[in-house]
Amino acid sequence: MATSNDCLFCKIVAGEIPNDTVYETDSVLAFRDISPRAAVHVLVIPKSHEDTLAEMAADDAGSVAELFAAAGEVARIEGVDQTGYRLVSNVGSDGGQEVFHVHVHVLGGQQLGPVGPLRD
Repeated sequence: MATSNDCLFCKIVAGEIPNDTVYETDSVLAFRDISPRAAVHVLVIPKSHEDTLAEMAADDAGSVAELFAAAGEVARIEGVDQTGYRLVSNVGSDGGQEVFHVHVHVLGGQQLGPVGPLRD
């Protein structure tokens, strides 16, 4: 499993930083965001390190499918699979990515407004 020594999420996977785990498989970890932006806000990450979703898709599309299947399972566990939820993955600095380890935000548990403003 590839890791990055200075990656926050790799340290969480390694058990060096505690988390509130919601779901886990051999290759995926899902845990509550420490600064939630919705009633339900869970991060779903691959246990192996990839910087961006675009890189992960280019390297192994099957792992992307597994990541999104895990996000769906998190929605079920959190009870938002029937009422609706949003999946967000920011890619790159201009896309708002802050931690360069692939992650998908599962947001729900309340009415979510439109996706943020698009600029020209």
